[in-house]
This record gives sequence, structure tokens and C-alpha cells, in this order.
Amino acid sequence: MSRTTPPPAPQRRTLAGGLTIHPVGIGCWAIGGPAHNLGLPMGWSTANDTDSLAGLERAFELGANLYDTADVYGHGHSERLIGNFLRHVPRHDVVISSKTGYFAGTAAHPYVPSHMRHQLETTLENLDTDHIDIYFLHTADFGDDDRYLDGALEQMRDFRGQGVIRCIGMRGPHRLATDRLTLPKSQREDKYARFRRLLDRVRPDYLAVRFNALTPPDGGQDIFALAAARGASVLINKPLAQGLLTGKYHPDRPPTFGPGDHRLRKRWFTPQALKIINDGMAPIRDRFGTPHLARVFLRYCLQQAPNTAVLTGFTNPHQVEQNLTTLGAPLTTAELNFIRSATLAIQRRLDQTGEVFLDEHDKHEAPAQ
Repeated sequence: MSRTTPPPAPQRRTLAGGLTIHPVGIGCWAIGGPAHNLGLPMGWSTANDTDSLAGLERAFELGANLYDTADVYGHGHSERLIGNFLRHVPRHDVVISSKTGYFAGTAAHPYVPSHMRHQLETTLENLDTDHIDIYFLHTADFGDDDRYLDGALEQMRDFRGQGVIRCIGMRGPHRLATDRLTLPKSQREDKYARFRRLLDRVRPDYLAVRFNALTPPDGGQDIFALAAARGASVLINKPLAQGLLTGKYHPDRPPTFGPGDHRLRKRWFTPQALKIINDGMAPIRDRFGTPHLARVFLRYCLQQAPNTAVLTGFTNPHQVEQNLTTLGAPLTTAELNFIRSATLAIQRRLDQTGEVFLDEHDKHEAPAQ
């Protein structure tokens, strides 16, 4: 692979807990590989370990210092790859984020404190480190009537008191992956109201929030201002909508995914949705050019607030280089407004037609065992 001198790295941001972070972090879900959990495909089928390790190393060479993983990403495989990488770089130069709460193993629930201790010990062993810089509660499911919430919060604060984690994180508004398949809409709790209640209980240092130009948070609350008011920072995941905003996928050549790939159950990867997205992106491609789409949408996210960093996933070093060397100058206000207007039109089209192909997609989805 030929290497050219990268452009100057963007200024790092000092976020919650005094962590100084490159604004483009490295999301390590994809490198965990294929996996199943809760009876559903939950991983990625398009990564290989050689490219994954090369990508981790290239990211560090280009100045990235935040690596985000979880115990459930490949059921430890992502963490072990990062552990391999960490043996070759100074640990104090790297910020590691991991998560727990999506995998129960043989415990009654993922947030049983003894299970949380087991998961953290395994995560530390996988990563070959003695501490995690940011440790997230990966779901908002704390059992019936939140029976495990108090114990989980006490355990997280005990971890922090011991020094094995530095900062506590929680997810932004979201639903457990199985809710759509198991609960009718009328029985689903308002995820925004629940998030606000949990936010006051957890008092996190970090929020992990899905945000991009196609899926901004709603629920009547500015998530970035909400975090700032509480002294928290935001790690933005899916800033490029898992490649949908970069022109990677085309409706005439719909992607195919192997077993254990979560995209098998995602409606936006169906030909119908890809056509809506591809057609709606035409004005943005015309204005900025297809080669610059990654820059446009990473900048769009980072310019929402200064208390943020984005997490960009990858399966090969080329994607890492593209994301870390592309930022360039900030977008103007006119450019931000143009992007918002164009992607809002795409959202409306997806919402208008989404229920039809979403219901059909879910209806025929056979949960993996």
C-alpha cells in the first residue's frame, strides 16, 4: 500500500473526564466479524483480521487515538484484535471505549452485577489492559420494572472508584434490537421519555448517540445541548450511515451479506430504500462531488457541537485513510443548510414508503438460532 504524507491532523478535542481525543474515532464493531445474539444477526460478514489489524495500525499512524468496541462485537473478537494492536503502541496514547449489557451469557440478565464484573474482567483480558477509559451501559433494558438498574449503577460507580474504568457512558434514545419483532407499537415505551429518565439516574460522562444527516435525533430535544448542560460529551456513531451516505451502495447492485450480518435485517439496505437514498443524494453529489461525500457528512456531524467526536467504522485500511485524511475546512452555514434540506427530503420519502417494505422485511426475517 503506497503511503503519502497526510494533511495536518485536525485539532484534538478535550472531552469529558479530561480525555483529549482526535475528532474522528475508530468504531470497531465491524471488525468483530459475524455474530448472533438475542436470536438475531448482530455482526458483520465483510471483515477479515489481516485488514482489521492493518486498519487499526494505520489509524494510529494518522493520529487517531479513540478506539470504540464492545464485549458483544464478535463476542470478544473485536476486543482481542484491539488487544493485539495495543501491545505495539503506548497505552497512554490511546483512549479505549467498550460496553456491556447486550449479552447475558448464563446470567439471568446482562446487568446482574456479578455478570457485569465477569464481563469487565474478560474485556480487560481481551484488550490486554488494566483499565477502560470509557465504559458504556450498552442498552436501556434493566429488566422488568428496572429491577437491575440500581445494582448496575452501583457496580459501574464501583468500577470507577477502583480505577478500572475512568468514565461512565450510556446510550442515547434507542430500543433493544428485539423490540420491533416482539412488541406491537402500542406496547413500546416512549424511548425519548425513558432516555431522559435514565439520564438523570445514570449521570453519564458520555452519551453514545446514533446521528447522521439521515437520522438526526428527534423527540423534541437537542441531544448535544442536553449533554453539554450535564457536563457530558457525545460519541456519534453511524455518522456515514454505515456507508449509505458515501455512495458505496447502489440499488442496481444491491449488497449481499453473509450469515451473522446485522444488515440482513435493516430496511435501508433493501433495493427499495437504496433507490430512495441514491436518488435523493443527487443534489449533494452535484454540489460537492462523490469523492468528497465522507468529508461532507463527517463535518456535518462534528459541527453540531464542540463536545463531540465521531466513530467511523471500517473493514480495511483504505476506509480508515479516507475518513482520517478527508476533513478539510469546515462547512459553511449555507452548506450545512443545503445538506439538511436535501437529506430531509430523503427522510420524508423513506418515512412515506418505509412502513410497506419495513413490515415486509421484518415479516420474512427468520431470527437466527
